[in-house]
Formats: sequence, C-alpha cells, structure tokens
Amino acid sequence: MTHRLHAEGVTLRYEARTIATDLSITIADASFTVIVGPNACGKSTLLRALSRLLAPAAGQVILDGRGIMDRPAKEVARRLGLLPQSATAPDGITVADLVARGRYPHQSFLRQWSRADAQAVSLAMAATGVADLAERLVDELSGGQRQRVWIAMALAQETPILLLDEPTTFLDIAHQIELLDLLAELNAGGRTIVAVLHDLNQACRYASHLVAMKGGVIVAEGSPGAIVTPDLVARVFGLPCVIIPDPVTGTPLIVPGSRKESRP
Repeated sequence: MTHRLHAEGVTLRYEARTIATDLSITIADASFTVIVGPNACGKSTLLRALSRLLAPAAGQVILDGRGIMDRPAKEVARRLGLLPQSATAPDGITVADLVARGRYPHQSFLRQWSRADAQAVSLAMAATGVADLAERLVDELSGGQRQRVWIAMALAQETPILLLDEPTTFLDIAHQIELLDLLAELNAGGRTIVAVLHDLNQACRYASHLVAMKGGVIVAEGSPGAIVTPDLVARVFGLPCVIIPDPVTGTPLIVPGSRKESRP
C-alpha cells in the first residue's frame, strides 16, 4: 500500500480542550476513505488536521514525505483540496467566479489565467450540474445548490487528494447519491477521496476504507464488510441493529433496532 497522506501520533486540541491524543491514520492512495462516528467524536477535527487547517499540538501530519505544516499553504493547495463543513462565499460573487477561485493555487505572477484553467472550471461545473447557474449570485441559491457549487470549486482545484467534510449536507437524497456517485467516479479515476459522512449506510456503500471514531479515538478501520458488525455499531453509536447485505451492492446495510429494546 502506498500513501501520500498520513498522521503520526497527533494530539488535536482547541485551546485548552483536547479532542484526540496520539492519533495515527494512513490514507491509502486512490482509496475512498470515509470517517464516521457520533457527533463531537473528532471526525471534522481530524479532517482539519489532515488538510493543514489545524496544527497538531503534538505529532505531525505528513504529506508527500514532509510535514504538512512545513509546506506553504499554496503548495499544499496544489496537492490537496478541501471542502469544509461551513464554507462562506464573498457577497455578490457569481457561481462562475467562485468556482474559478479553485484555480488560484495554480496561478502565479508568471502564470496567469489560461485555457487550462477555463477548461478545469467548465468540467467541474458540468460534473456537479451547476453550469446553468454560472451567472447567478451564490447568495441567491438554495442550500443544496450552494453545496454543489462549493464542490465544483474543489474539483476545479484538480488535486490528487480531495477532503470533504459532510459534503451531502443540505442535499436531498437524489442529489446525495448523485454526489457520492461522482466522488466514486473520481476515485475510480485514481483520485484519493477522504470524506466525513453521517449516514452509515452510505458510508458502507461507497467507502473502500471505513474509519469509525468515538471520543477522539479510532475504534476500528478497514473495509466496511470486514469491520461493520452489530457490536461495532452498538459501541460507536449506542444503537442496536441488524446487519443485512445491501440488495443493490452487497455491502453492509444497517437496519436500526429500537433503543427501548436495549434498555434494561
């Protein structure tokens, strides 16, 4: 297994509040890694550390053999794209202009806007279904439309690694599956995908590498078929369940039981 991105014994905290201690994870190249767990378990914090937004208090995140915090931000942005959980667009910006900002890491004083940039933006907008919104103001869009525009910007960045924090937020079920199918296609083309998802069944269906967290600790990781059991779901989510094969994909399908049934 080869990997460009991994964390070695990181301690993650916000001021005096420690989220995780001595946490290590390896993101295999060309994997579709999905991080799951209950609210406030450290999923998004780990993603922030992997993307260079949060400096570890101890340990380090390694990108292409070098500490990620030692790399300039623009250099990291050419290797790794991020869709954060709560992205905010400038007032009065159009969809096309926001997606075009994904090309910023590729530009410099000597390399200005090019035909390659225009093509990357066009392909990203087409892939996410927002091409017909190009001239619309971002702040006029619905939550689901805005989410697709942000994803288009991340795709336009054309990085080999793409990190997404709850990318299906605000999307209806049809657009959730459409987006996850798009990510699966990108992954099949060789791109490394790391996503935080809330829906465990969607995670099982799409992930090649599933990471289950609770209380800042990685409880289990591996292929969904290898690690997802009723015991794991009960330990991580406190939910009794039955697991059956997904009739479409054969991956684990979690059928929740009643919490009342688990109470003495």
